[in-house]
Amino acid sequence: MSQESGPRIVIYYQTQIHADGSVCSILPLITKPITFVTHVNVAAIHLNDPPGNITLNDHDPSHPRYFTLWAELRALQASGVKVLGMLGGAAKGSFSRLDLDEETFELYYVPLRDMIRERALDGLDLDVEENMTLNGIIRLIDRLRTDFGKQFLITLAPVAAALISGNPKHNLSGFCYEALEVMRSSEIAWYNTQFYCGWGDLSSTAGYDAIIARGFPINKIVVGMVTNPANGSGWISSWKLQNLLLALQLRYPKFGGVMGWEYFNSLPGGTQKPWEWATLMTSFLKLNPSTSSVDHASESSLSKPRTLHANDESKTENKE
Repeated sequence: MSQESGPRIVIYYQTQIHADGSVCSILPLITKPITFVTHVNVAAIHLNDPPGNITLNDHDPSHPRYFTLWAELRALQASGVKVLGMLGGAAKGSFSRLDLDEETFELYYVPLRDMIRERALDGLDLDVEENMTLNGIIRLIDRLRTDFGKQFLITLAPVAAALISGNPKHNLSGFCYEALEVMRSSEIAWYNTQFYCGWGDLSSTAGYDAIIARGFPINKIVVGMVTNPANGSGWISSWKLQNLLLALQLRYPKFGGVMGWEYFNSLPGGTQKPWEWATLMTSFLKLNPSTSSVDHASESSLSKPRTLHANDESKTENKE
């Protein structure tokens, strides 16, 4: 299964150090049998004041605590896994600073560009959880494409409600994703769509169906989920998730894949064996829906919508 020929398996990697100070190794994603991921999003990059003050979570990306992190991520890249940085998240400020006048944009953007180059990242995931103008996000996307070329991956991480509805109350980013897709579709690789924390629902395919009905490309909508109920509301059990993914693959052969927030405590293995979530996803997405046991009755039941209630909380409760 490759990112070109099959659905993506994307995992966010924010908690790189356990509470006891030990490293949460990401290497099992490439060393354990029948375990596969296509992309790892290392989180979260923040652009702070003054310009050039960039942190990965709470520390400079060059801090000694991250020596093992960068070495392991290089090993993943050598094995064919694409490594992206995640910019933004629940901590606000990065995108508002990139949404100012041209001179200020340059002051904040250039150090970010240099960090991406230094760490040889394969792309950047834009998790915009603060108001940003459509012109501002387009300027950022265009500049990334100019500086890094056609192979560089640019993804976004909207809440599902922002793709389902045009209501600004259902959107944390400010700009309209439908308009962005129309204007920059060729530059956006996919959307890590977050169906959790009250902004989406994975009890049925209804939310995904609604997004596709609005015209978003099937292969660009990646189903985002929390990997542990401790990571936010909306977690669903493995057997429910398996049925959901089989139904989606049956209905949408070019289904975009899955995304998990986040790696370190992913179930079923938890903090001791967090890679087992990827093992499970590998198993689920290798199943052939045309010969699976999912019948039309179960598919129909998975299509029944539930009322979506967008809450006032961040979609990513644990994102820094």
